[in-house]
Amino acid sequence: MQHETAIKNEPAVFLDHELDWFQRYMEAQFRRYFQNDPEPLPGPPDLPVVDQIRQSQPLSAYINLLVENKADSVDRMILALALMPLLRPQSLDLFFTKNAEFDRGFTEFGGLTGKKHSGFLPTIETALFLIAGDSSHLRLTSRHRFEPEYWLTRSQCLSFDRDGASEPFAAQGLLANSELLDLIMTGKRSDPVFGTRFPAKKLPTALTWDDLILDQYTQDQLLEVHAWLQFGDALLQQTAIGQRVKPGYRCLFYGPPGTGKTLTAALLGKLYNREVYRVDLSMVVSKYIGETEKNLENVFQQAEDKQWILFFDEADALFGKRTNVSDAHDRFANQEVSYLLQRVEDYPGMVLLATNLKNNLDEAFSRRFQAIVNFPMPAVAERLRLWEAGFEGSPLAGDVDLQLLAEGHEISGGSITNVVRYSALMSIAEARQMSPGTDSSCVADTSGGDMQLATISHAWILDGIQRELLKEGRKY
Repeated sequence: MQHETAIKNEPAVFLDHELDWFQRYMEAQFRRYFQNDPEPLPGPPDLPVVDQIRQSQPLSAYINLLVENKADSVDRMILALALMPLLRPQSLDLFFTKNAEFDRGFTEFGGLTGKKHSGFLPTIETALFLIAGDSSHLRLTSRHRFEPEYWLTRSQCLSFDRDGASEPFAAQGLLANSELLDLIMTGKRSDPVFGTRFPAKKLPTALTWDDLILDQYTQDQLLEVHAWLQFGDALLQQTAIGQRVKPGYRCLFYGPPGTGKTLTAALLGKLYNREVYRVDLSMVVSKYIGETEKNLENVFQQAEDKQWILFFDEADALFGKRTNVSDAHDRFANQEVSYLLQRVEDYPGMVLLATNLKNNLDEAFSRRFQAIVNFPMPAVAERLRLWEAGFEGSPLAGDVDLQLLAEGHEISGGSITNVVRYSALMSIAEARQMSPGTDSSCVADTSGGDMQLATISHAWILDGIQRELLKEGRKY
């Protein structure tokens, strides 16, 4: 008995017990359905005692997920069904049983045919058969388990192949999400893979909030954003105001390029331990009608239960003003904008949008922002701080006057960073007498500390400033 308890409390073998139970459950449901066998469906094995699980074991996170969400036997059966094509595909061959009367499979089994996978791929119909048999009442009362609001989908355990708008609800493919597999195999959720299905990348930064140089007015405008990240949940959950306030927070950052919008987004996430994902608009926006909203929906579905901050740079590409309707394409384009506006408004987390041109945004959407923060070009005082921070610890030639640089050249913080990089690099190359095509190993030992000794000349700084102004079409 002690040995059985030890096994039962060992996460490493828990999944095998769970899949063994699913096999018995499936076979029992077949006997009930086809042979009118009155035997009761077997219940699932007991969950291991959470306190006795060593948290370092991979499956402990999966077991905790079941416990925290109070997963019942039906939830666990659905999860096991979704895992079967990956872990025990042969167990689902029972669903290939033919209906002899029509010489085809049984409609009530559902299932999809894979392009390469030769085994049975379950659908929601398959799960409903295992839950309800031929009971219409049970089918109807079980549908909520496959809705986006239910924990199985909300926690990214399951995803559904929703292609085919004219297909019945239950015809959707039932898939074990990659996050569920990561949870089982490694005990943690891995970052989503960047691509067309998830067109967003994590936005990290090695800097700290003290490194962010903004004017006082912009810092004051950001106070509400800070307050929401710190106390937004408490406001919604613990006050009467929370009953009247819609979850989520939308903020627009606007201003010229290089003024700190992207860095601020990254630092807000770092400061409040929230992951920030920058949506790649080149992968989201599609020339094909309907594809834009589909691409964006993948991001929102992944983000909804994780308190991610979603950052849309150059947001006017997505949320720009709607066009006058002159043809069917314009009509669908306007429908996409309307969908995007609503989807962003329904997102329960924080959405940050950045644009260089505030007036290009759709006016209907502008009214839905909780905050609009202006990031102006830095004034002399901010430019001086940016120059000082950029060249901190670097040797400057005697004729370099950072105060004069700040007063004489109105450029952004991003441009100043580019000038610092360029002038430092070219000063090093000049000191080593390096010419294009020269092998750097023949010029200097770049691993040594003497790389820091190259004095940064005033000429290279001015050259860098000129390059930045030319980029913007401005005269030096």
